[in-house]
Amino acid sequence: MTKTWVYRFQDVAEAENAVGGDWEDVRGLLGGKGANLGEMSRLGVPVPPGFTITTEACNEYITGGGTLPAGLLDQVAAALAAIEDQTGKRFGDPANPLLVSCRSGAKFSMPGMMDTVLNIGLNDVVVKGLAELSGDERFAYDSYRRLVQMFGSVVLGYKDELFEHVLTQYRQKRGVSTDAELSVEDLREIVERFRRIAAGFPDDPKEQLRLAVEAVFRSWNGKRAIDYRNAAGIAHDLGTAVNIQVMVFGNLGEDSATGVAMSRDGATGENEIEGDYLINAQGEDVVAGIRATKDLRILHEEMPQTYEELSDISRKLEAHYREMQDMEFTVERGRLWILQTRDGKRTAQAAVRIAVDMAHEGLITRAEAVQRVTPEQIDFFLHPQLAAESRQEAIAEGRLLGTGLNVSPGAAVGVVAFDPDLAERWNEDGREVLLVRPETKPDDVHGMIAAEGILTSRGGRTSHAALVARQFGKPAVVGMEGLEIEPDNHLMRLGNLQIAEGDWVSIDGTTGEVFLGRLGTFVPDLSDESLVRLLGWADEFRRLGVRANADYPVDAQRAREYGAQGIGLCRTEHMFFEEDRLPIVQSMIMASTPAERRDALDELLPLQRADFLGLFEAMDGLPVIIRLMDPPLHEFLPAWEKLVDEVADRKIRLRAADSLETLNESLSQLEHTERLVAAVERLREANPMLGLRGVRLSVIYPEITRMQVRAIVEAACDAVEAGIVVEPEIMIPLSVDAGELAWVGDVVRGEAATVLAERGREVDYKIGTMIETPRAAITAAALAETAEFFSFGTNDLTQTTFAISRDDAEASFLTYYLTLGVIAENPFATLDDAGVGTLIKMAVAGGRDTREDLEVGICGEHGGEPKSIALCHQYGLDYVSCSPFRVPVARLAAAHAALDE
Repeated sequence: MTKTWVYRFQDVAEAENAVGGDWEDVRGLLGGKGANLGEMSRLGVPVPPGFTITTEACNEYITGGGTLPAGLLDQVAAALAAIEDQTGKRFGDPANPLLVSCRSGAKFSMPGMMDTVLNIGLNDVVVKGLAELSGDERFAYDSYRRLVQMFGSVVLGYKDELFEHVLTQYRQKRGVSTDAELSVEDLREIVERFRRIAAGFPDDPKEQLRLAVEAVFRSWNGKRAIDYRNAAGIAHDLGTAVNIQVMVFGNLGEDSATGVAMSRDGATGENEIEGDYLINAQGEDVVAGIRATKDLRILHEEMPQTYEELSDISRKLEAHYREMQDMEFTVERGRLWILQTRDGKRTAQAAVRIAVDMAHEGLITRAEAVQRVTPEQIDFFLHPQLAAESRQEAIAEGRLLGTGLNVSPGAAVGVVAFDPDLAERWNEDGREVLLVRPETKPDDVHGMIAAEGILTSRGGRTSHAALVARQFGKPAVVGMEGLEIEPDNHLMRLGNLQIAEGDWVSIDGTTGEVFLGRLGTFVPDLSDESLVRLLGWADEFRRLGVRANADYPVDAQRAREYGAQGIGLCRTEHMFFEEDRLPIVQSMIMASTPAERRDALDELLPLQRADFLGLFEAMDGLPVIIRLMDPPLHEFLPAWEKLVDEVADRKIRLRAADSLETLNESLSQLEHTERLVAAVERLREANPMLGLRGVRLSVIYPEITRMQVRAIVEAACDAVEAGIVVEPEIMIPLSVDAGELAWVGDVVRGEAATVLAERGREVDYKIGTMIETPRAAITAAALAETAEFFSFGTNDLTQTTFAISRDDAEASFLTYYLTLGVIAENPFATLDDAGVGTLIKMAVAGGRDTREDLEVGICGEHGGEPKSIALCHQYGLDYVSCSPFRVPVARLAAAHAALDE
């Protein structure tokens, strides 16, 4: 039986049957565009007739080394004949010519990443027939020059600049600014020159169609398409469908138009149709940014009946797909045609508002609204904005260059790069880059992804730059009038002002403002009404708790404002590194007697107590996990090499002392430095991260633990006296043996009991441990005899499981492993399910066998990563803990994990 490679739009039901009725599989077979064209045909939406060549044919072509599948051309011919019968036109017939477009259409929308060819079927003879039939010779030759130009660049591989150079010459010669102002005589000459450039352009319409189909297939593996899929996380084995569709023309005069419409505002999410269009133009003119487009609202004045019909179709399609729609349309002599519809690209802010609004409108459920927004989009809400003070200062200094269209919100500050390759290189060098182009093209996508933001002098709200910027959360301003960009000269001009490549520029994608220089930025709060509501719904669905890693009260307060349900990790040693405390800590380390050590600890006690009281105040009524001191003591001391140099320097100064006062001062400094050297030498270890740290510090120096426990419990008592509800949890780090954990647990309980007796208070607290090694996970049942909670420190657990250093691996070999495909994901970015995950599951099961109510969470950096959060949900953890700024992301990711289950 011959395989079906081609489906007519009206045969979408047959495609459904072929894949078992699943609409996602239909999209996989026909691509998103082809599936939607078929569905619109079924809904009675005015769609030009056509057919779709399947993604399977594309994959067959690619794996077959560039050979079209057997039987494909025969099926194409049959489908083309059916269109001829339907329209009464004939492909290649000068008397009544049928022209078609050839467009790509993958399962997932990839705007502009693959190739399109319009007006297929024209040649030197057919163009005359089209001129006579249409009564518009200029239109016919304009269509012909477009075909030769697109075919030459897309199919034959000639640089588009060769064709654009000819058009520029003719515009300059005639003193006009747009191609639409060129005469029919000009267009005839241009076609002749284009035919000379595009050597190999075939006269046979069937050959044109065959070669165009192959070009679209090949474009699936073009660099820009691969770059886009890598950035968007789209699989590389899906292939693209090809849609062959009857041409309808928006360039037949003042009663014709072409444009792009979105059923809601893609930047803000407002429930109002928006878009761009052009009178007397073809579709590529709109997205390419070659001509200044008109706001779709003006169409209501120029073509009111068409506008109302488009609005009705927009509402109909949105209600059917239950999603915001992005539609391409053409008006041919007053008749509206919809060329495609797809789910519209939107900013993070718009995604949240649209999801919430649609839930309120009853189009989708609250659960669907939560699932419609990705954790990455929540992260975009935390993107920087221009600081008000810096902005006002720039305006006062005359550094506001102007305003363009605000198509993708957020602030972007960077050095100007006019070339996408340069933007990518500078980004790899660690520079902040702003990509500036007259308009962006699909080939620019790698530079757009690398840039902090995008600025163009041309283009509208549905231009390529706008769509890609929204897709990847890049701030963007487009269509900035008066800005003249000269990429070849590495500069841009605005009036008399000249800005060179490498100069700093700041843009505000929220307002459309563009500033000269480097403006300050700030991270906004999460007060957006729709976001607050969506995250509230997410909290209703998630099972995992979300806590924050916070060491200071200000971080704890921010975490609570972002929805944290407690502190999952307070790293007490971070407090010791502060300038006023480090000398005290060093005195404690250098102490030669227990009494000296106690004196230093007595100085630290009130400081620690105040720290913990601030945390309890910020987290009133919520749990606070405080980890006892973890790192090796040598980290609080200067490097040995630096100290040795300092000793030599101080000896020189001692010999050069010219007074008794100077001599005594130099001698004192030398003695202090030599004591530091002695302390460093005493504490030096070959493998300090596997040495005297964590629980071992508490065993060797129990007085440090007693001071910290006293500070915690005294702070808890102070908080209770102030009417604050406290839930302290004391975490002992790096336990690997039940015996050492029990020993330190006794120290903790003993000191806590002493403090509570002194204060005459009862404060409930928990003792737990951090699981950071495979042995701890394996012996978790024994550890749970002491520990009332486990917290997985997945940073160290990953290091010890893989036996690789997080600090060194990426620079030495891990990145190369990822490039080669030796490993699929960086285990320090995404939790390793097979290894580390197995240990976590083993520890959870063992711990809960011993202690049924054992509280279990994760506090490593994986706690804020969506894929890892989904795994934590599967493992049965009680909570994840992450940085304050990742809390909103974790809340949504936890809800997704529950809903996906």
